[in-house]
Amino acid sequence: MIAFHRTALAQQLVQALQGRSLMGDAHNGLFLAAPRRTGKSTFLQGDLAPALQQDGVEVVYVDLWADTRRDPGTLIAEAIAQALQSHLGLVARTAKKVGVKSVKVAGALDIDTSKIGQIDGLTLVDALRSLQQAADRPVALIIDEAQHALTSEAGEVAMTALKSARDQMNKPGQVKLMLVMSGSDRDKLLRLVVNAGAPFYGSQIQALPPLDTDFIAHVAELVEAQRPDLVPVDRAGLQLAFAAFGHRPQFFMAAMGAVLSPLSGGSGRFEPALQQAAQDQQAQDEAQMESDYLGLKPTEQAVLWRMLDQGPRFRPYDAEALRFYREKLGRPISVQQAQKALESLRQRTPALVWKSARGEYAVEDAAMHRWFQVRLEGGKWPPATEQGDLPFDDE
Repeated sequence: MIAFHRTALAQQLVQALQGRSLMGDAHNGLFLAAPRRTGKSTFLQGDLAPALQQDGVEVVYVDLWADTRRDPGTLIAEAIAQALQSHLGLVARTAKKVGVKSVKVAGALDIDTSKIGQIDGLTLVDALRSLQQAADRPVALIIDEAQHALTSEAGEVAMTALKSARDQMNKPGQVKLMLVMSGSDRDKLLRLVVNAGAPFYGSQIQALPPLDTDFIAHVAELVEAQRPDLVPVDRAGLQLAFAAFGHRPQFFMAAMGAVLSPLSGGSGRFEPALQQAAQDQQAQDEAQMESDYLGLKPTEQAVLWRMLDQGPRFRPYDAEALRFYREKLGRPISVQQAQKALESLRQRTPALVWKSARGEYAVEDAAMHRWFQVRLEGGKWPPATEQGDLPFDDE
């Protein structure tokens, strides 16, 4: 994968996170949403984190999807603990030289980083405060796929603790703790900010700008440098192909490599072949979603249909939902049957449905919403097998 840095955007966000921007509320928490595989994590790790470090900020990064089998609250605590541990070694060495009374972090020598976030260990608030004091610089905690924290009670508790830490450590004109939360699904990320019971109620979700013309120009320049016979590269053609790939650089560059390969057997301009590859990928993605949908039992289809239609308004067991299921299936559906269908959708590999610790449900892959809307607007919903619409019996 080629390296493409968005330095200007990273610098703008650094200024906003430190409260130096006249507009915005990023110093109280920056919430970024971007579809999967569009370069979000690459930007956070390759651009934003280094820019913060260059500006004298201690950066802690944790990806809650790095290991979905583990509790997100534990992953957050461990990331903070690891950062703190690296500084406590310096604190201990300093203490031996000048005496414990001179150590800046009170009780630092007694901190057991393995117990951070546990009942008998240091709280996340105290751990972050200790990290800031030990590093003697502001701290930025970047949590990638932050919506996953809502899938466990410990994750929710961690989010509430981070909000408390922000309120305690930051003062007007002085930002000691910066929080960056990213998510691949805006609807799920909204649950951190959208109602009075949410940990960061009142904050705004910002869309991370997708890679666009600057990225395409960079790619075109690389092609022209390596293949003078293709000068000039049709930048508008590349832009159309990239958009058809959903602004996903991994798929775009893989297709680029394939059509430019000497083994491809192609001749002449490569841009039309790249656009065709994008259309093929799009058709493949849609065919997979259709196959997944048609492979479900009728009750599961009805429940997923309702979820796609309602989005964040989805309530699986209210009167309107039960009426919807009955209309689509031609028979009554009980709450227990709807529960069973939802659990089955969650247990599939890959899962089709996401559930929060509070019992809220959403489609796991936000791309299904776009697929649903396109088919609905085109009069092609619901998908149907050759045998017709939903059969009567789940069995």
